Amino acid sequence: MRCGAPCLAAVLLLVPAVTVADTAVMSHQDPIAPVILGVTGLLFVALIGRFSARKLGLPSVLGELIIGVIVGNLALFIHFDLILILREGPHVFDALEKFLHQAAPVDALCNGLVTQKDQWIIELLGGPNGSELLQVSHTVDVFSRYGIIFMLFLVGLETNMGEMLKVGGDSARVALLGALVPFGLGVRASFILDPDISVYSALFLGAALSATSVGITVRVLDEMNLGQSRLTHTILGAAVLDDILGLLMLAVVSGIVVSGDFDYFHISLDILLAVGFLGGAVWLGPYFLRGIIHLMRHLDLVEAKMFVSYMFVMVLAWLATLSGLAAIIGAFTAGVILHDAYFKYWGELQEHPVTIRDLIMPLEVILVPIFFVLMGLQVKLETFVDMQVVILASGLLLAAVAGKLLCGIGALGSSQRLAIGIGMLPRGEVGLIFAAIGRSLGVVSDALFASLVLVVIVTTLMAPPMLKFRLGSSGQKV
Repeated sequence: MRCGAPCLAAVLLLVPAVTVADTAVMSHQDPIAPVILGVTGLLFVALIGRFSARKLGLPSVLGELIIGVIVGNLALFIHFDLILILREGPHVFDALEKFLHQAAPVDALCNGLVTQKDQWIIELLGGPNGSELLQVSHTVDVFSRYGIIFMLFLVGLETNMGEMLKVGGDSARVALLGALVPFGLGVRASFILDPDISVYSALFLGAALSATSVGITVRVLDEMNLGQSRLTHTILGAAVLDDILGLLMLAVVSGIVVSGDFDYFHISLDILLAVGFLGGAVWLGPYFLRGIIHLMRHLDLVEAKMFVSYMFVMVLAWLATLSGLAAIIGAFTAGVILHDAYFKYWGELQEHPVTIRDLIMPLEVILVPIFFVLMGLQVKLETFVDMQVVILASGLLLAAVAGKLLCGIGALGSSQRLAIGIGMLPRGEVGLIFAAIGRSLGVVSDALFASLVLVVIVTTLMAPPMLKFRLGSSGQKV
């Protein structure tokens, strides 16, 4: 709590400082200078958010997300062009493409062929600093996408296939309910609270609510010396399966949105494609790895691990997009397949000075905070002025909480079903990724995006104290 004033002062000092520096750099001849300033400024903002969250005992992701919300909405009052462009996210590139593809772009502006928001973006990009703003915006967007690829790769890297196959029936049932019940409740709540919502938007809202980020729960259980308990193992097993089910659900929903066709044949085809990609990657991936590692056997161990890991995750991410799936599905699959034991040319595993995780972690530490801050910047609090948006956000939050609490029923062999449901509550970074993909596909509006970020923040904040209260007051063996 003692860091509150210094952190707030740092934020307030940051904005004018960056604004002044922004003006100086925009006139610089080196085209990379604006990019350096923009990316470094976002990292500085992320650092303030992370530091503040740690001091308050909150997850780092929340600090980075909330500081992004603060800075993004503060930019409205000071008219900071760079932040205003970043707030629009993918819409910037859509507006520019729409404008450039017109036979007569100037006439398109005059004749109303582009929206008022498009026109505002195009006028801003057409100003004296427009090219620099576009450079920074594009770089930040690319970096954030790399960030979520490496984040999902590390999630997959920590997933033990052998342990996952041995997971008990309790975890499997909890995972199945934890994915399907929030999805169903989210879709139903969307249609009830907003009759005009599109089917595609409702499907993406439901998919986002099905996500689970269990890292926060595990930290709480570790603090209570329950890291090796049956409760923890059940939640971890369910979370791993929930991730896989969620990614499959994301693949299907994205396929429906992209194709614009909603029928059982195409849905079945999307499911088969997703399962086929995962199965094919798991089957053929090891052969590819052994071949490329054999070619690199004369390199240093660190070089070999870094090159192979980077190439493998990028190849699978690219192949996933070719299959009509999200790149993060390929990244997660790459993490599940790859492990340090493949690098046997360099001696026993115990003799290796670094692991794959050690090498990839620095990339994740730099790139992932950019993603979280960017997501925070794109939360437009002004959308909550509309009471309809407030009602929809409240309904989604209720569906998100109820859906995960109910999934604890699947743990038939446990007396702590409620605690298991609470443990599955946080949406964290996974829910944000789903929301970001929906936004990039154009089915998640500013209001829906802000509502989903609210769900992420509230569920991530409420789970730890609820879990501590439940386990502290139950007095039951877990």
